[in-house]
Amino acid sequence: MILFIAVMIALTVAGIIFVLGPRMAEGRVIYRTEPDAPAAFGYQMAWLAVRTRDTRLVLEALELEAYEPCNWNSGIGTVYDARLGESRVYVSPPVNGWTFVVGLPLPHPVGRGYADKLTPLLVSLGGRFVEVQYFFAYPPLDMYAWARMLDGRLVRAFAASDEGVLWSKGKTTKEERTLGLKLFELRGVKGRAGDAGGALMLHPTEDHVMRLAHRWSLDPAKLDGQPVSRTAGYIAVAPRAWRLERLARAA
Repeated sequence: MILFIAVMIALTVAGIIFVLGPRMAEGRVIYRTEPDAPAAFGYQMAWLAVRTRDTRLVLEALELEAYEPCNWNSGIGTVYDARLGESRVYVSPPVNGWTFVVGLPLPHPVGRGYADKLTPLLVSLGGRFVEVQYFFAYPPLDMYAWARMLDGRLVRAFAASDEGVLWSKGKTTKEERTLGLKLFELRGVKGRAGDAGGALMLHPTEDHVMRLAHRWSLDPAKLDGQPVSRTAGYIAVAPRAWRLERLARAA
């Protein structure tokens, strides 16, 4: 069933890109702006869910300057496009009280040696909105992450990759526990042959991320059929400040 859904979304995205997505005209990209129904996303993607109906306020809070109106089909088609998606994010019209910011240029959880761009972004947004959530599901990097800001406080943050747990703040929520994910410490006997050491974890999957999004806010893979918004969203160029940045090594 999960594989079927993923395949259907992939086909939908392909259709959006080649049929309803942005088009080129005289060297520039033209986006469709007529209001349309929400388009599904989530697989191999990063996104924010902000509890607000004010899309323009989200643009302002993110300090996005180079933006223009764009509807769902064109916006989601853009962020999944191999070329355009490298530098753009889509800020959606509100859906049931939530505004989404979708795109791989969003900051990601990083390990040591890199500047943390994600936590400051969440804290900044958390100071302006009652609730902000972050999700990242990207099998090509074997990376899965989620975070939740409530009333200006980071109540939970978690990220795992093939290197193990990269990010873990706050207590595991009851919604996470229903996913069946557990972290076990394997201490063993020092020097024992075959001692695994470190940590063993039942690794998250894209399905876990979608299920958690459903429990915290909305499952973006199931937005089809939601009421049509009377306004379009916005496509924007991601700020340079979000780009991955190595920390300078101390002398």
